[in-house]
Amino acid sequence: MTPAPLIDVQTLMALPPRRYRYLDASILLPGQQGDMERAFRELAFRKADRFRIDEICDKDSPLPHMVPGAGLFATFMKSLGIGRETGLIFYDQKGSIGACRAHWMASLFGHDAVHVLDGGLEALVRDGHDPGEVPEPAGPVQENYFPCTTYAMLAGKGDVLAALIDPATIILDARSKARFDAVAPEPRPNMRGGHMPGAVNLPFGELLDERGCFLQPEALLARFQDRGAGQCRVITSCGSGLTAATITMALRVAGLAPGQLYDGSWAEWGSDPMTPIEVS
Repeated sequence: MTPAPLIDVQTLMALPPRRYRYLDASILLPGQQGDMERAFRELAFRKADRFRIDEICDKDSPLPHMVPGAGLFATFMKSLGIGRETGLIFYDQKGSIGACRAHWMASLFGHDAVHVLDGGLEALVRDGHDPGEVPEPAGPVQENYFPCTTYAMLAGKGDVLAALIDPATIILDARSKARFDAVAPEPRPNMRGGHMPGAVNLPFGELLDERGCFLQPEALLARFQDRGAGQCRVITSCGSGLTAATITMALRVAGLAPGQLYDGSWAEWGSDPMTPIEVS
């Protein structure tokens, strides 16, 4: 049975000791300011490690933080003493954008015992807890990490092109409506505005409440049904594959199939003059 993808603060604090490892996956979106490394040094879960999405990626790709090969992912996990059976809890300093991307990556490579802390470290502090008082984490293991990649979770440009003429598939775009409609400029240079023909806009913030936590499953399901995604195969997309994972997580929480994540997202699609676009 697949474990619930989200874990809330109350459940986290009641966990038995030495069951999970904690990984801070905080990452900045384009245009955001901050120092994630300093924030981690100043405030972190006890014995937590950093999961740096911009380092655990395909360095040969010109696109930002493209998913790495299985070998690189395995090497990183082994370096932290993490095995395939190690329970993982990913968290962000605030919210869950990086943690959802990290969850998707771990799931892609076959890591089943993995969760995201709903609302991130901020939610834990807001509830009156000290991050240093979370349950004692599991210790490192001395074993190789053997990934088992589920390629069906990953979409490429060709999959998206095929989806454009497939009525049983819907593309959900997590970017803001202004970017989706090409009213606001893209944050990356030399990037066309707009969206894939037939794509449906679902800004990732609409899946969260005012605290940065996910809406309840019934509310999320209603959001997806309103977009016509209740019965369709879904491909999630965004600017560069980060907030698309927030939609992927919301699909799981709503009880729907997580579909595929278009890793290149608009960073790839919008920079290719041969791909079709629409503007509103």
